[in-house]
Amino acid sequence: MVAGRRRRGAINRRELLGSGILAGFGLLAAARGSVLAEPASSGPAMSRRNAHSFSFETINGDRLDLQRFRGRPILVVNTASRCGFTAQYEGLQNLHARYRDAGLVVIGVPSNDFRQELASNADVAAFCEARFGIDFPLTAISPVTGAEAHPFYRWAREARPGETPRWNFHKYLIAPDGDIEAVFATTTVPEHPHVITAIEALLRG
Repeated sequence: MVAGRRRRGAINRRELLGSGILAGFGLLAAARGSVLAEPASSGPAMSRRNAHSFSFETINGDRLDLQRFRGRPILVVNTASRCGFTAQYEGLQNLHARYRDAGLVVIGVPSNDFRQELASNADVAAFCEARFGIDFPLTAISPVTGAEAHPFYRWAREARPGETPRWNFHKYLIAPDGDIEAVFATTTVPEHPHVITAIEALLRG
């Protein structure tokens, strides 16, 4: 129908509002689980969530808001200090050193979900610095699986079902817009060609 033109016999919305008929219809639709075709709220509560919606506590007790990295790729990896894959910390540090000036952010999320992490944040920080010289951001020890998982990991589980951490050093590559670009399993080392190719593609934009 052409804008501004009213069909003969068309029902006037304002008249319905005044009569309460439309309001009654709205209540009926709500009761049936329907939604009237009204403009969606643009407020924060209705915004589509992505990785930038979340924050972590850092290993030193500060706040790490992922939104500060908007426009940059982020590699989020759940880590552990007493795992057969702990040597991957070296590869993560190499990625950080190689691509940080180009924009890549590497974030390690120590977790004891698989019973291979040290007892405290201080222990993890000391281990990572002494053993691998880690200087990319590390979060506080956080759950990454199950009902108690950190909100970022619960969101990632919904966004990419079936691609959740099954062990330490599971990798989520977040695109500059905050969506999950790629997921790499524990056995895929940080410097694997597939990881490098995906990171460089995002850095090129």
